[in-house]
Amino acid sequence: MKVIIVGGGASGMMCASLLAQKNVEVILIEKNQKLGKKLFITGKGRCNITNDCDNQTIFSNIVNNSKFMYSALNGFTPQDTMQFFKENRLDLKVERGNRVFPVSDKSSDVIKCFEKILTKNNVDIRMNTKVKSILTDENGVCGIKTDSGESILADCVVIATGGVSYSSTGSTGDGYIWAKELGHNIVEPRPALVPILLKEQNGLQGVSLKNVTASIDKDGKILFSQFGEMLFTHNGASGPIILSLSSLINKYYRGGKFDAKYKLIIDLKPALTRDTLDARLLREFSQMSNAEIKTAVQTLMPKALVDVVLKQSKISPKTAINSITRQQREQLIYAIKNLEFAIAGLENINAGIITAGGVDCKQVDPKTMMSKIVKNLYFIGEVLDVDALTGGFNLQLAFSAAHQMCKSVVDID
Repeated sequence: MKVIIVGGGASGMMCASLLAQKNVEVILIEKNQKLGKKLFITGKGRCNITNDCDNQTIFSNIVNNSKFMYSALNGFTPQDTMQFFKENRLDLKVERGNRVFPVSDKSSDVIKCFEKILTKNNVDIRMNTKVKSILTDENGVCGIKTDSGESILADCVVIATGGVSYSSTGSTGDGYIWAKELGHNIVEPRPALVPILLKEQNGLQGVSLKNVTASIDKDGKILFSQFGEMLFTHNGASGPIILSLSSLINKYYRGGKFDAKYKLIIDLKPALTRDTLDARLLREFSQMSNAEIKTAVQTLMPKALVDVVLKQSKISPKTAINSITRQQREQLIYAIKNLEFAIAGLENINAGIITAGGVDCKQVDPKTMMSKIVKNLYFIGEVLDVDALTGGFNLQLAFSAAHQMCKSVVDID
């Protein structure tokens, strides 16, 4: 059997490695000068390979089409991914949140691991090669044609070209074009795991918050909440929980606009009930009754946030503590636990860690990853309309989909 894999990223390299280890003739096509260009910057250059958790946890972290990945994830679990790399002499470590990284903290070592497997198993790697079109005959897909005019025939073609985020790494949506030309529906690509843009940033750039709860409010109703760390940027907010929220709300973001009014609401003290926070305020106030309110609340939040919180509390920063009324105290408590920022939109899709949207999963067989429309054409990785939150889950989806494709054409279990 001869297989052409278009795209030398995470899913493409895993697919090529698994097939080649079973003596399948593999041609890996990559338009960049190097393999794994996007993988190289994953996890800030450390490469969060997977998450050492059970499948139930993974499914709860998949934003779109979790059911589609059921067979693939059961066929190749995070533990299988870890075993694959360990067998190929890449030492791993598990950090907070069950995130799995190479011991070296170098994504380049993950890429080198793949390259050794590919070289050892004689994979025909063709760098700096751009695919112009997918070739078909009466039996379905039969090969590819490069932009140099060369036609390469094979028994099947695997599209592993990624999405459209971080286009500098080569993710320019080529797979979407070929899929559409062959009759597939493309779910509108949307930015995922991106910063959220705010209408007013209030000079908070660089302010970092830990152990807070950030929520998305749509017309007065809380849609999603995340607990953890975040930070303010020059035009909005970012950080782990903000990136996750962006993926959860991007389905409401079409054509660069939201379908309603959205707010980012931050609970600065989620561990404290309103009554507990009130009791703490009273203790603080009793110890500095002659001070101004702006001084007293600095023990509860970063100094840069004080003016913003007081403004939303409708309390002047210079108000003496001994003159604060019960109503004002309640307003302050509300602002601390419901700090509001109007959302302007999401950062450009090119800034997304991943892309939401892609080839419609309804037109792909989840048991084989083969197109239901064109025989011998397979889709794996980010090119599919499947995405997850941060924590190593997206790479696991790529690896599991690659394994599922391989299992459908050769016995690899």
